[in-house]
Amino acid sequence: MDLTPRTSSDNAPLAPRKRNRKWKYVAMLVVVASAGGFIVSQFLTSAIDFYCNVDEIGHRTGCEANRRLRVQGVVEKDSLKSGAGRTTFVMVFNHQSIDVMYDGDPGGIFQECIPVVAHGRLVGDIFEANRIEVKHSNQYTAANPDRLAQSKAEPCSQQAG
Repeated sequence: MDLTPRTSSDNAPLAPRKRNRKWKYVAMLVVVASAGGFIVSQFLTSAIDFYCNVDEIGHRTGCEANRRLRVQGVVEKDSLKSGAGRTTFVMVFNHQSIDVMYDGDPGGIFQECIPVVAHGRLVGDIFEANRIEVKHSNQYTAANPDRLAQSKAEPCSQQAG
């Protein structure tokens, strides 16, 4: 009986298979990073509300009627109406006006003849706002003196206190 090891390649043991798991992890990382980047870019794109004056809607880049906007103007005298959980008014800036509808009561110091910023979308000819901001401090004056000066040129804004 011959117990000498055979050296032929037919009987050689198979080398253990190297599993190349590194590529699986790299592929998974690429998929996760791509999905995360897509989600973040969609969030940031939809979260941007362009700041426009009433007269710039439809005339300035970023102030297109089909997107969310922050619109600045003065609440026109005798235009404020509230009822059935809804507030409507006309906002004026640079001798241009827009009808605004807000579900709820803006509350606080909201009144006619004061500068306001309405957040929302233009639906047809009505700006449907879901948030109203009222000018109430000198911080706005310091940061936007040109806009405040323009709004004071609007009718009845001299009465605002």
